[in-house]
Amino acid sequence: MLPPGLLPEGLRDRLPPAAEAQATLTATMMAVFAAHGHERVSPPLVEYEESLGSRLASAQRRELLRFTDPVSQHTLALRSDITGQVGRIAVTRMAAAPRPLRLSYAGPVLRVRGSQLAPERQSQQIGAELIGLDSPAAARAMLALAVEALLAAGVPDLSIDLTLPTLVADLHAAGLPAGTADLPTLQALLDGKDAASLRAHGASAYEPLIAAAGPADAALARLAALPLPAGRLDAVAAVVAALAPLDISVTLDPTERHGFEYQSWLGFSLFGAGLPFEIGRGGSYTLLHPDGTPEAALGFSLYIDSLVEAGLGTTARPRVFLALGTPQAEGEALRAQGFITIAALCEACTPQGCTHIYEAGHARPLA
Repeated sequence: MLPPGLLPEGLRDRLPPAAEAQATLTATMMAVFAAHGHERVSPPLVEYEESLGSRLASAQRRELLRFTDPVSQHTLALRSDITGQVGRIAVTRMAAAPRPLRLSYAGPVLRVRGSQLAPERQSQQIGAELIGLDSPAAARAMLALAVEALLAAGVPDLSIDLTLPTLVADLHAAGLPAGTADLPTLQALLDGKDAASLRAHGASAYEPLIAAAGPADAALARLAALPLPAGRLDAVAAVVAALAPLDISVTLDPTERHGFEYQSWLGFSLFGAGLPFEIGRGGSYTLLHPDGTPEAALGFSLYIDSLVEAGLGTTARPRVFLALGTPQAEGEALRAQGFITIAALCEACTPQGCTHIYEAGHARPLA
């Protein structure tokens, strides 16, 4: 028999005050999205595996927890990401809605297994998507939106790491000499920042990509010497310039692609000082309508569990004890002043856990 209260590995209960902090952070950031016109959608926690899996990159498909639906006998799956579900809504139920379409979402996601650094399997994901546009102006707007939401949540010293997920493949397809290295080999060597092996394969033309990683302005200057796809560098430079007034650190790693399997010309990760993992990720991508028509999109997801662990979203409100028989109107007045009221339900009730006690028409602090 399982011990009472035992949960499956990687799952946990959110207790007070962490559960309240999670709800507060979610509400705070969703309010920012709403203020910028992003309307909330709420897709189901479970979908048909065939449909859900087709919208996820191969790595994410492996994270789906599957089971058989006793009603339809089809295989169902618990979502490991909400972005694909929002894309499904955009190209089916909201296909006729005016573009660009601004949507937002919040909800739990579940992975089959955690990692050594992040063993949790369930997390809270919130985000915003812009469907129908992936221009530099759209990228600037969405990055600014993510930053505004995280600042509203109290995240300290934000930083952004930009990446160009398809750059290496684009350069290879355009004929930049790679010697004996095929594209997968080339990508693996760049992932490892292995300049010596690039030279050994005769692919030294790609070495500047390694040196370009770093502060965004310096990285863009180094990339200017490469035969980048037309307009690519200008688009990234425009995004970087737009972030300057935000007074946050912006870096660029042109070859980073892990975790950006379905992004196109731009990807980005968000970090906060003192937080061990990235707190957000996003970029540009392409949606496919049921008839195969592609549609550009751009968005981001934020992961707030680490914010809760860092103590963000917790607000201390005074709790006042009301003796048995306190008039309802007096309790209402105290709540209007910002107090949490704890009403006695019996003569023996005590003000345990309270900061104040209501006596003679006043909330008196407890020693």
